[in-house]
Amino acid sequence: MTIADLPPSRLSVADFVATYGGVYERSPWVAEAVAAEGLSEADDDPDRLAARMAAVVETAGPARQLALLQLHPELVGRLEVGEPLSESSRSEQAAARLDQCAPEEYARFQQLNEIYRARFGFPFIIAVTGMSRGQILRAFGARVGHGVEIEFRGALDEAHKIARIRLDALARRRLETGPESGGD
Repeated sequence: MTIADLPPSRLSVADFVATYGGVYERSPWVAEAVAAEGLSEADDDPDRLAARMAAVVETAGPARQLALLQLHPELVGRLEVGEPLSESSRSEQAAARLDQCAPEEYARFQQLNEIYRARFGFPFIIAVTGMSRGQILRAFGARVGHGVEIEFRGALDEAHKIARIRLDALARRRLETGPESGGD
């Protein structure tokens, strides 16, 4: 499947960054780096574009990767003033019904968020699409016991999964709107 209606290869750098800059949470630098390397028709394939974006993150170095991970919101977290959820994060968390936690679930998420962030220095990251709250809590409880290197790698892998889900959503949206709708 290719991205229809103004595929990535036909976008200006500014339009590409505006469209794909949120694929990695609050990290438009990933889309900027891909655009700076140049876009071709091969990048109209979501698989190819996902691989290129992931490669930018993988070669960014540990400090930049940590900064990327730190930009993710906590699950069911108390948001800092001025730190609203991105639209993508809000809809992903709502789809997993994380906005409908029972008081005990909410308390458990808060407890795990505190332990996890203190241990690893970044929030727990998981691609929640298709998961129940129970599955997410079980994964959270298991991963909080990981070593730092294993969890850092796991968090990056989850960030890549989230990015891929968001790329697929953008591709579907373009296919649904089509060029006749004027949606660019």
